[in-house]
Amino acid sequence: MLLIPAIDLKEGLCVRLRQGRMEDDTVFSDDPVAVAGRWVAAGAKRLHLVDLDGAFAGKPRNAEVIHAIVEAYPDLIIQIGGGIRDEETVEAYLNAGVEYVIIGTKAVNEPHFVRDVAMEYPRRIIVGLDAKDGRVAVDGWSKLSKHDVIDLARHFEADGVEAIIYTDIARDGMMQGVNVDATARLARAITIPVIASGGITNLDDIRALGAFAHEGIMGAITGRAIYEGTLDFAEGQKIAECYS
Repeated sequence: MLLIPAIDLKEGLCVRLRQGRMEDDTVFSDDPVAVAGRWVAAGAKRLHLVDLDGAFAGKPRNAEVIHAIVEAYPDLIIQIGGGIRDEETVEAYLNAGVEYVIIGTKAVNEPHFVRDVAMEYPRRIIVGLDAKDGRVAVDGWSKLSKHDVIDLARHFEADGVEAIIYTDIARDGMMQGVNVDATARLARAITIPVIASGGITNLDDIRALGAFAHEGIMGAITGRAIYEGTLDFAEGQKIAECYS
């Protein structure tokens, strides 16, 4: 299992939000490239980047910083989400050296888009499903849709996406622990890998997720915990690897 550090970008800065609220942010660094280097030095094998401004604007807003990170660490697997709403953006990121492109709101609102890009760029498309009480949220978590998260995940699995990132938005950035039950339930319902996100606070959360790694949980994204120090990333990665 992988432990994947998150770098959330807002106006070129590395920040963390609470429950996806843009007005409730904490700035952790004004140098996201250096932050990426910190996690690489600690043993990260994959990095999760989010263009928060892009998620709300519907198009990339931090592409320059993202490209700088990719150029600085060419051997690092990078996945990027936020504001990816057309094939041109997908192609631009992949051509720049990003390994995986994450489709979120666009996947829910226009599912055929996922099918098209998954066919055009096989094994490079991940769908991010952000949910609360089993319902999928869209538009930077500002709206709850009527879609059931498991039903949508099965749909995208059939379309050929590489993995699903599942975020429990009630817990994201709240340091309240990961929703292991909901994540494992989703992993059991599909055959493609699930990456957990939201609420990971300490080493016990990694162990709890690791117990279900054999059922399809292949990784966990962590943000606030590694920035505030409740989770030692290097130690967490060692534990996660025990469940591979």
